[in-house]
Amino acid sequence: MAEIITRSEEAIDLENMYGAHNYHPLPVVLSKGDGVFVWDVEGKKYYDFLSAYSAVNQGHCHPKIIDTLTEQARKLTLTSRAFYNDVLGPYEKFITSYFGFDKILPMNTGAEGVETALKICRKWAYERRNIPENEARIIVCENNFHGRTTTVISFSNDPDARKNFGPYTPGFMKVPYNDLSALEEALKQENVAGFLVEPIQGEAGVFVPDDEYISEAARLCRKHDVLFIADEIQTGIARTGSLLRVCGDCSCENKCEQQDTYTKPDMLILGKALSGGAYPVSAVLADDEIMDVIKPGQHGSTFGGNPLGSAVAMTALEVIYDEKLIQNARQLGNVFRERMQKLVESTELLSLVRGKGLLNAVVINDSPESTTAWDMCVALKDNGLLAKPTHGNIIRFAPPLVITEDQLHDCCDIIEKTVKEFSR
Repeated sequence: MAEIITRSEEAIDLENMYGAHNYHPLPVVLSKGDGVFVWDVEGKKYYDFLSAYSAVNQGHCHPKIIDTLTEQARKLTLTSRAFYNDVLGPYEKFITSYFGFDKILPMNTGAEGVETALKICRKWAYERRNIPENEARIIVCENNFHGRTTTVISFSNDPDARKNFGPYTPGFMKVPYNDLSALEEALKQENVAGFLVEPIQGEAGVFVPDDEYISEAARLCRKHDVLFIADEIQTGIARTGSLLRVCGDCSCENKCEQQDTYTKPDMLILGKALSGGAYPVSAVLADDEIMDVIKPGQHGSTFGGNPLGSAVAMTALEVIYDEKLIQNARQLGNVFRERMQKLVESTELLSLVRGKGLLNAVVINDSPESTTAWDMCVALKDNGLLAKPTHGNIIRFAPPLVITEDQLHDCCDIIEKTVKEFSR
């Protein structure tokens, strides 16, 4: 039986002794979560402003999602795809209708979703475009983050993710993010099969491209008969104030495929909040002309499409619309950036705030090699709010989308108080 942890130091010591050191967590040990709040093992309460990298958009331990999880877990959790189950079909119908695609290929983690999309893109290129086998090329963007599998780190330019993990997988070419001219030149190259892109680069520091970038990139891909692949693992499912970031800044309450601003990708990759953080669920969605290249035995997963994950995902998506989390993220995102912009203007410590919906970042006016952002996050923790630096001098702020306006202002007060402590 697992040890009962009563002090943070115990848990930290155990992880350091028995776990691989592949993360550098803030010194806080969490034991409970509810909505926008988490508690450490000593009972201190915090606002969660990371949301498990946007996996808990619906809030921690959402009661409807947990009820579905426990109800399904009592009936059937896993069959493998060697057999049919009575939840996967309804889930596939539900999610394809929800996002407006013909087919889904269900997987478990975000990185698996990306790998699946890359495989489908290559197979489509050989069988539909007649690109010579093993010569397909996929365009990606500099400073991307699509996971840490061997294939994905092959086209990363993060030295920590790449160094001493080679040899690297060939078949990728990088272009600068938010540069349509560079993309168009790359699309003119031979044997280009797809363009994989994050509508907002989250890990790069919540880098938001120009308003027309996504729609124009999709148009260029169509012009050159190249698949436009949107990685919405972090930006999707209401996080940026629309169901998907490829929706643009729509303000309508209907589904995104009904919006004039919607740029439908050829393939859509989802994960994280697809299960509300209750269970690993990811998905690749595409229409028949693309998805039908996959035949039995060519791709799969023991857990992919399991009844537990399928049931949880349907409820997690229902919560998004039932509780109007798209609208809440859009409205409160504006409030947050207005508060942070005033703070930026009041101190030389901060240089800018950027983001969409409730995916935002504040840039510290210091070197990426400095410890200022980390030290500030430790101070935020001490003041009751959890956030994490990215790229050295950037702090990402992404609370659960169930946050209220009063709670958001309380959090902004905490951030302002902490920044002023560092500005003295």
